[in-house]
Amino acid sequence: MITITDPAAEQMRSMLREQNDSDLAVRIFARANGQNVQYGMGFDNEIADDDVVVEVEGIHFVVDADSAQYVEGSEIDFVDALMGRGFTLSNPNYTQGCGCGNGSCGCGHHH
Repeated sequence: MITITDPAAEQMRSMLREQNDSDLAVRIFARANGQNVQYGMGFDNEIADDDVVVEVEGIHFVVDADSAQYVEGSEIDFVDALMGRGFTLSNPNYTQGCGCGNGSCGCGHHH
């Protein structure tokens, strides 16, 4: 369903360890607006019956049923650049909508 680059996996595992909650997963959500899709990520320890749960690189990702079609085929990367650092989520099937950084997301934060 998704892939994650090595730098992103390292950073995400580090952030999860800092939370001191072994039940935490990374929730990815998407909101479609015409042809554009906005993505967001956040920590979550509540999993609904219709959520899709996948493990990639030892990290549990949770995606709600409505977002699953937009998340399919996505890649998560971690960028550390002059203009900022944070996670990016890109999907070649849809226009990228947002990134996350410094422990929060620009599109919203589930907790």
